[in-house]
Amino acid sequence: MNTTSPMRSGTPAARPERDAGARTGTGRAHAKAILFGEHAVVYGAPAVAVPLCQLEVEAEVRTFHGAETRIESELFAGTLQAMPERLQPVATAARASLAEAGLGSAAVQLRIRSAVPHGRGLGSSAAVAAAVARATADFAGREFDTEQLYGIVQQAERVAHGNPSGIDARAVAARGPIRFQSGSTAELPIGAPLTFVIADSGVSGSTAEAVAGVRELRAAEPARIDRAISRLSDLAEGATLDLGLGDRAALGARMREAHELLGRIGVSTTALDALVDAACAAGAAGAKLTGSGLGGCVLALVDSEEQAERIALTLRAAGAQRTWTTTVPVA
Repeated sequence: MNTTSPMRSGTPAARPERDAGARTGTGRAHAKAILFGEHAVVYGAPAVAVPLCQLEVEAEVRTFHGAETRIESELFAGTLQAMPERLQPVATAARASLAEAGLGSAAVQLRIRSAVPHGRGLGSSAAVAAAVARATADFAGREFDTEQLYGIVQQAERVAHGNPSGIDARAVAARGPIRFQSGSTAELPIGAPLTFVIADSGVSGSTAEAVAGVRELRAAEPARIDRAISRLSDLAEGATLDLGLGDRAALGARMREAHELLGRIGVSTTALDALVDAACAAGAAGAKLTGSGLGGCVLALVDSEEQAERIALTLRAAGAQRTWTTTVPVA
């Protein structure tokens, strides 16, 4: 993986003393990218998401002899009760996980290390929640099933985003590409490995703000926005066949059209457009914003790791704050 920032965040300087015989549970989850269907999914249309397994969250739950559960992460170190408002999705995930595992009154030590950038449309809050849930289950000697895990992550996502569609909660735990529509999920086969370069625009996006903006625009211009949403739906549906065939050229063409449509509904930016243009000019099969927009990241589909290296350099020269390369393998 290529990136201009370290994969692992630094550990906090101060840690509570640990018992050498402490019980430990570990859990992992990964980032995701929405390949097709952003915003259209809010209105019941299908969306396609892919896992970004090289961007991972690791969580560890250990026995703790203090009075209150303690959190250690890059963003905060302290008790669960003292977590700031912006980290309440993490607190929600911790409480929900402990309750689901039958440990609601237990005090534990939770350590989180994340390589998923926050506020960039890559599912950071959902990935952290999923990793915390899996670590808590492991600590309790259990394994949450798919629906238990989804329920915990959705609780955290409601705190983070208000009324999430559920695609992030499914995608950060998926092993391969998924098709998501109105709460239903299906795994999608792929006919060839897909290599992507992810470029960070350096600007945080807000899902709630972007969704609200599209809703307002739709109220003002229903026919125009509904046409765009319908076409975004068609692109997502057609992409499921392209994925199965491993047809990069067709997927790339769909990505370019999807980005244009997302611009028309008001969620692209000048910076995102510049990165998309730079990637395509450098030879990417296609590129588009991924996630809610108004900031965040661009996803570029490339033919090989070698080409990815060149396109990553081009994207950084075009203004990307950092880049990553990831491959979705054939299962």
